[in-house]
Amino acid sequence: MTAQVEASAKFTARRDELAAAARTTLAELGYARTSLREIAERTEYSHGVLHYYFQDKVDLITHSVRQVKAECVTRYDAIVAAAVDAPSLARAFGCAMAASLREDAAMHRLWYDLRNQSMFTATFSDDVAEIDASLQAMIWRVVARHTELADGALPDPATAYAVFDGLFWQALLAFADDPDGACARLSERAEHLLTRLVG
Repeated sequence: MTAQVEASAKFTARRDELAAAARTTLAELGYARTSLREIAERTEYSHGVLHYYFQDKVDLITHSVRQVKAECVTRYDAIVAAAVDAPSLARAFGCAMAASLREDAAMHRLWYDLRNQSMFTATFSDDVAEIDASLQAMIWRVVARHTELADGALPDPATAYAVFDGLFWQALLAFADDPDGACARLSERAEHLLTRLVG
């Protein structure tokens, strides 16, 4: 490995480390209330260090959300691979969606905040579109496998993603006031919707 490649790898690793450390603050405060200075005050890293590795808060927030979504987009792959029939896949998918809501609600809120901001801040547009496309592909893998097992008719990928994204968004809104109820309803509705969608 050349010195230049090694330096680049170290720089990237440091960016990853800083973005991961900032996640809690980002998720708690959201886009509008977060600044590099605010993150520095809530982490062990100075404002100068953050500013060296990130151009601005847009750069940091985008990098952090990309990290989370890169992990998220494989969340259902094991369920798809293990599915032996349509009903069990639908149940497992509903449970997994509910688990995602329960475990990562704060980061999901940050994602929706970023996606909304992309309508007003052009800087976000390309990144949001790319992340959105990866999430659509994630949902499509589940829907396509369920359709195959159920011998049903495939919807189109955009429609499938839109309906599950809307369902998840509603559950996320309800989660703050009723975590258990929101998760239970999401699990049940996602299972039902997957079954109906490919009928």
